[in-house]
Amino acid sequence: MADSRAIGVFDSGLGGLTVAREIIKRLPNEDIVYFGDTGRVPYGSRSRDTIKKYAAEDERFLLKHNVKLIVAACGTVSSVAGDAAKELPVPYFEMVTHAAAAAVKATKNGRIGVIGTAATVESGSHKREILSLKPDAEVTACSCSLFVPLVEVGWYAADDIVVKETVKRYLKPIIEADCDTLILGCTHYPVLTGAVSSVLGDGVTLINPGVAVAGAVSDFLALNALNTENGSAGNHEFYVTDKPYKFKSLAAVLLGEDINEDKVKQVELDSL
Repeated sequence: MADSRAIGVFDSGLGGLTVAREIIKRLPNEDIVYFGDTGRVPYGSRSRDTIKKYAAEDERFLLKHNVKLIVAACGTVSSVAGDAAKELPVPYFEMVTHAAAAAVKATKNGRIGVIGTAATVESGSHKREILSLKPDAEVTACSCSLFVPLVEVGWYAADDIVVKETVKRYLKPIIEADCDTLILGCTHYPVLTGAVSSVLGDGVTLINPGVAVAGAVSDFLALNALNTENGSAGNHEFYVTDKPYKFKSLAAVLLGEDINEDKVKQVELDSL
């Protein structure tokens, strides 16, 4: 039983495009509706109640577009409001469980690092999930609060001295703990892969949650016969709550495709 409805993806800003990109790679024929709450980014510095409120509003927006499933392409929401699945009428995919499983599979020395927003790290969600899969793992988690603003303003080149020094300072605990695997616990962070790799070296495996989640979504659709019957490339629609012009300029880099003007629409916050 095919399902032609779109896949819904949301994030606090542009970082979720790294997840949308991986989904498009795996499922090029599927339609995507992407919602980026650029007017309230970042979520990581907000209270738990505020994050849950924003996530619920984002999810309601996607449901209005009749999506067949929702991907919370936001590490903060996945860590703090991951229980949203219980209240949604469609399947829900978050980042934490899939990233943790990939990290446990990848590590050789059992020392796994996690970087994310303050809310993500304080939640302890990745550590709990990792230890449930590998009780003897050693988990080092640290908050990298400036990473999201760097990506949002377009500063992510590995050879940028500001970027490299910022990354080096934040990753010091990961290096000192001798982690051989690092979860990029915020969907903005894969954009900084080059800078992170240059600091940590080739011996550390970086876990991009988007890759893991895209695989999970692909498997779910195949198992439940919910793939679209569309034989051509899927349609991609984008909605933001602020600065659509900024989205268009950065999305081409983050998503890997040119974004037509008519595909990006601004949504008023009071309509959510």
